[in-house]
Amino acid sequence: MIVTRRSLLQIGGGLAAGLLAGNRVGAGAGPVEIAMRGNADGSRVGFDPVGLHLDPGRTVRWVNLDAGNAHTATAYHPAIMDRPQRVPETAEPWDSDYLFPGEDFSLMLTVPGVYDYYCVPHEHAGMVGRIVVGEPQATWSGYPDAPADGAALPEVALSGLPSVADILEHGVVPGRRQGL
Repeated sequence: MIVTRRSLLQIGGGLAAGLLAGNRVGAGAGPVEIAMRGNADGSRVGFDPVGLHLDPGRTVRWVNLDAGNAHTATAYHPAIMDRPQRVPETAEPWDSDYLFPGEDFSLMLTVPGVYDYYCVPHEHAGMVGRIVVGEPQATWSGYPDAPADGAALPEVALSGLPSVADILEHGVVPGRRQGL
């Protein structure tokens, strides 16, 4: 392969455009995958990545790669088990139902904002994730950790969510891999 001045300029322009677009997974052809993982004895579980920054209209696919556990990908929303709302106001909540090893669930996210979700049987083990779609509203300062109705999230769930700032800076925040 011969590298010409023109091809170098094209590559450089593409890299510059990518840097200007920010650190997010763009509107590529296929879905963005989030793995559901667990170790052999089931004592450690998690989503990988745990944080994503996506363009609106991108499809996310959760895949259960844990040979020993069933998992869910469930939006925090009052319509689902009366949980606090931690998705954009106009976004539809979702619940994958139980996914057994090798099964998957896909969802297209179109409403810009911050989406927090969890695994129903493993929320208390810290199996949570966060997706930022587009740019969060300038006034977004986080979801309340203790809503007026008292339906706070468990501390282990709150501490497992990456910050929006980290997601915006890196585009992808990997899950914890110790023992998984």
